[in-house]
Amino acid sequence: MTDNWIEIYDTTLRDGAQGEGLTYSVDDKLKIARFLDELGVSYIEGGWPGANPKDVEFFERARLLDLKHARLAAFGSTRRAHSNAADDAVVQGLLAAETPIITIFGKSWDFHVEVAIKTTLEENLRMIADTINHLRAHGRRVLFDAEHFFDGYRANSEYALATLHSAVEAGAETIVLCDTNGGSLPEQIHAAVRFVRASLPDRVRVGIHTHNDGEMAVANALAAVHAGASHVQGTINGYGERCGNANLCSIVPNLELKMNYRCLPEGKLRLLTHASRYIDEIANLVPNERAAFVGRSAFAHKGGIHVSAVARSKATYEHIRPESVGNETRVLLSDQAGLSNIRFKVEDLGEDFVRSPEAARRLLSQLKTLEHRGYQFEDADASFQLLALEALGKRRRFFEPIEYRVWIGSAGNPEAVVRLKIQDEELHTASAGVGPAHALDLALRKALRVHYPAIETFRLIDFKVRILDGEHATAAKTRVHIETSDGQRSWNTVGVGENIIAATWEALIDSIEYGLHTLAGSLISNTMAAGQ
Repeated sequence: MTDNWIEIYDTTLRDGAQGEGLTYSVDDKLKIARFLDELGVSYIEGGWPGANPKDVEFFERARLLDLKHARLAAFGSTRRAHSNAADDAVVQGLLAAETPIITIFGKSWDFHVEVAIKTTLEENLRMIADTINHLRAHGRRVLFDAEHFFDGYRANSEYALATLHSAVEAGAETIVLCDTNGGSLPEQIHAAVRFVRASLPDRVRVGIHTHNDGEMAVANALAAVHAGASHVQGTINGYGERCGNANLCSIVPNLELKMNYRCLPEGKLRLLTHASRYIDEIANLVPNERAAFVGRSAFAHKGGIHVSAVARSKATYEHIRPESVGNETRVLLSDQAGLSNIRFKVEDLGEDFVRSPEAARRLLSQLKTLEHRGYQFEDADASFQLLALEALGKRRRFFEPIEYRVWIGSAGNPEAVVRLKIQDEELHTASAGVGPAHALDLALRKALRVHYPAIETFRLIDFKVRILDGEHATAAKTRVHIETSDGQRSWNTVGVGENIIAATWEALIDSIEYGLHTLAGSLISNTMAAGQ
């Protein structure tokens, strides 16, 4: 490793799992571990073996993981007071996990020693040393997490430092300073880490583990690195107990792109956004769209003045290149948009709008009118593309909707009837579905598939409903977003109506039309010719 290398120790599987509303299965943990290894972190903390059956099974199955970059670590506490490490069940469980790395935590705050574990300061030092000596005697590499270090350092610096020296003398290779309560400030972290770094032998690595109770976890971790720490612990997306742990999705790009450190193997930083979203998906959590670096809104631009500048140079309003972390620039469309938004948003049509500024103004006016009526195009690019084609006079009408009806019988089974016209032929179809939207979708496809067989590949993969004016109760205006996929790409459409069926019908029509437009140069041209 180079002198500017920072070890990244990921504890998403253990500390992250303590976050409220977050639960992993063993299979989930194995999937995440494989991806973290692909990302290139230095360590993956798998859990606390012996604490629960799930972690026991994880470590048994993790022995078969073919990790290329990361080393697997087991986590646990020092032995109990007034006992022997060799006889301690926690220590035995750590060894049984058969990981090359073991991280143990011990108390470094005198208050915690006397109140939480109710023993003497001297016995706590023996607990640290005895546990590390025993693990080292069994061939394990040991990292020591000094729990509550910064609170302890402020309360009794002499004793807090004594716990670190006890761990070092017993053979711990890395001393991790923990802001366990998450209440420290960056200048406090910096001063303490700098003092510790100067107090310990150069062979011992100093690490940092911060929590986010004061919204300072990332800043505190960076301050620690600036003061000499070369090992950083955290979680993907900042998962963790209370307000969470330090967010590696912010720490890693700040270190690599702004502080001239290396944390991941060459090229792996570009996987960061995918890692964030993939692990959110496994954890069954809604991604934070406003997350720094990896959120969908991290490089999204809405104001027309901003977009105009970004069109000339992204550096005007973007602090890094989004592609460096696997993200992308997005231009949003709303009543705050300007002509620059229009030109930037439809890159393949941009030149057409430059040549026809009147069409751009017409589209912008229509966009603002529709937003006032409740439409939202920030997450409905396909509907916007259709509006753009219409403003330019290039929107193809593959079919003409005439009428639709939906019945729901006494048993609750919906049936949809659809009438539409393709050229001079009128089609009339009906389908039953598990819900009104499903029935409409099936009936529409049934009517179209003879002329456009390519729609067999279209699948509705997401359906969201938003009530726009709740004060009108069941008569409220409704907005529907639909996401459709053809197996290779996906697109989003929007519909707004006085009832959910009308909004759904509009979004479905746009969904099918956009899909046909994307195929118009190949499959559709062939089927159109056949139909003619």
